[in-house]
Amino acid sequence: MKVLVVVQARTGSTRLPGKVLLPLAGAPLLVRMLERVTAARTPGEVVVATTTAAADEPVRELARQAGVRCVSGHPTDLLDRHYQAALECGLSSAEDVVVKIPSDCPLIDPAAIDRVIGCYLEQPERYDFVSNLHPATWPDGNDVEVVPLEVLATAWREAGRPHEREHTTPFIWDRPERFRVGNVRWETGRDLSMSHRFTIDYPEDYAFVSAVYDALWSPGMRGTHFGVAEILDLLAARPEIYALNRRFAGVNWYREHLGELATVGAEQTRRPEEARGQ
Repeated sequence: MKVLVVVQARTGSTRLPGKVLLPLAGAPLLVRMLERVTAARTPGEVVVATTTAAADEPVRELARQAGVRCVSGHPTDLLDRHYQAALECGLSSAEDVVVKIPSDCPLIDPAAIDRVIGCYLEQPERYDFVSNLHPATWPDGNDVEVVPLEVLATAWREAGRPHEREHTTPFIWDRPERFRVGNVRWETGRDLSMSHRFTIDYPEDYAFVSAVYDALWSPGMRGTHFGVAEILDLLAARPEIYALNRRFAGVNWYREHLGELATVGAEQTRRPEEARGQ
């Protein structure tokens, strides 16, 4: 069984253009994130999947600098981009596994990656899909989704709705009557998905991520990485950092597709204007 971790990255973000290129602790944000992804113990190979656009040449260059393979694919059909990346990287067996991680998670905990992949690998015959997102309980920005190549191929052939192509996996996890969906909850039993935002999509998110790195990261860490627990302790001690992007907590892509999603309700998302009033 091959395990391929696909980090989707491009420069064309509409709300924060070029966010993967922004400086973070002396290196581009994407490089810092790849350091955290490759620090996980279980992945077999990590690959950056970007678009074929010339504007994404900086992404290809950063992947080279980080020593990570990069493949280029469809700019908006992320389902196709992930599936083609899997084939290009040599996955061929139905048992081979694709792990989806978006590039807007620069604070992702390597332990979260290990836990979700480990959940699948312990009983691969039990699941068609495992993540820590359905339902979400981890702080937003620790997104890990695991899907066998055979199931990803089914979605690639059959998914027809735009949001199913753009977001890669909804065709699978939004059909629990057809696919066996597993979920790894945040270990404390608390739901932090709507209250804590570690992802990056707005300038306030960048200010938050930068402040966390300034407080917890140092060049002498030598491959060790602070995780969710350390970030939560920091935010408890320094609430001014937590406040930097608090108004966007709970804002995610679900808000645009509530009428189309069978397993996601309005309580699992907010619009920016709703978050602004908190």
